Formats: sequence, C-alpha cells, structure tokens
Amino acid sequence: MTDRRFADRVAVVTGGAKGIGRTIASRLACGGAKIVVSGRDEAALEKACTEIRSTGGEAIWVQADVSKSGDADALCARTLEAFGRADILVNNAGVTRDNLVMRLSEEDWDQVIDTNLKGSFLCIRAFTRPMMKQRWGRIVNLSSVVGLIGNPGQANYVASKAGLVGLTKAVAKELASRHITVNAVAPGFIDTAMTADLNEKVREGLKAQIPLGRLGSAEDVAHAVAYLCSEEAGYVTGQVLSVDGGMRM
Repeated sequence: MTDRRFADRVAVVTGGAKGIGRTIASRLACGGAKIVVSGRDEAALEKACTEIRSTGGEAIWVQADVSKSGDADALCARTLEAFGRADILVNNAGVTRDNLVMRLSEEDWDQVIDTNLKGSFLCIRAFTRPMMKQRWGRIVNLSSVVGLIGNPGQANYVASKAGLVGLTKAVAKELASRHITVNAVAPGFIDTAMTADLNEKVREGLKAQIPLGRLGSAEDVAHAVAYLCSEEAGYVTGQVLSVDGGMRM
C-alpha cells in the first residue's frame, strides 16, 4: 500500500526493529514519512532501516533504551538533528516478564514498568517540546487488550498497559490546545513470533475467545496506528482503539 498522507512528516517508532513496531514503521514509511526507528538490537535496527530504504523510504536508526531518560532525550535530539522536526511518536517499545504475582520478583516488576510505562512517559516528555513549537503532533501509545480486561500471570505487564491508558488520557488533555493528539491502540492476540511458538491447541483456544475467529496481524495494528497519526484523525484524542477482533466484547 502506498499513499502520501505522511509526506513531509517525521515519525519516531520505539521498539521499531521487530514485530509490530517494524510493521508500523514500514506502514508510515509507505505513507511518505521519514522514519526514525529505535531499539536496543543494532543488527535488527539496521535491517529494519534497510527494508524501508529498499522500497524508496527514508529511515535512520537510533540505539536507545527508552527506560533511561538520557536515551529518550538523545533519541529526540538525534531526530531533530537528522530531520529538523518530529511530528509523530509511536511508543511501541515493550517487554514481558510473566509470572504469578506471588512469584513475581521486584526486578521483573520494575523492568516491565520501566520499559513499557516509564519509557513512554520519558519519550513523550522529550518529544513534547518540538511538537508544541510546531503546534502539531501525533502521539500513539501501544497498550493491550489485557490492560483493559486483565490477565493472570501478567500483573506487571497488565499494570503497565493499563497505566498507558491513563497516561494517554492525561497527556491528551494537556496537549490538545497545541493541536497535538494523544491516543492509544490496544491490540488483542496478534500473530507474531511470540504467538508462533504456541501449540495448535492453545492457538485454537485463543481463537475461540475472538468473535472474528482469528488472531490479528501486525498489519491490522499498523493500519489503526496510521489512522490515528493522520490528518483524518485530527478530531480524535484521548481515545483507546481496540484492535482485537471483538475479544473485549
């Protein structure tokens, strides 16, 4: 799919080297955006940028751990240095460290909260200033269906994704007067490398919970993110768009 809805826009995608983040970066690039992908895996970042460039897109990568304020600030500074502006921020970076709450270590709690929730806050804080100067911006946070309904064995992950919903709504109210929209996308069960390892019985059990009867694709999520980043979504802010095949119903 090719369009020009993001021509002259600069989009930053955290956790953009693999999985859903990589697909989001590619989708925005197809719309003409200049892309900055960040993550911790240098080889994967380079591969993601090469893929975007091979289709005529423009992309750079920045190695960053978004749970560290210095890295988040450096990501913003490098974006401005390379392209002179920052229009779109997609907070996709995330990790899981699953366990039942009685067995969940403090370290695993902190790592998930620091990356998924604190990392999004740090990036929003860093990129808000240039967006406010431009009086235009789009921020999309990747939450999850489990942040809306809960999931046993994922107290830390669920808390981080539920926290992103609250963060989205608070920041949306703060930035609306500067024409910056802030929304969240809450994917359901998406067919990625993580779910590919599930056995067929488990996969069928998941499908049984989904009215549309299938796992989602990374492209399903990317299309939703692209809409929220577009001019067409200029009157949409503080919302959570579930991309879950109706599972939350």
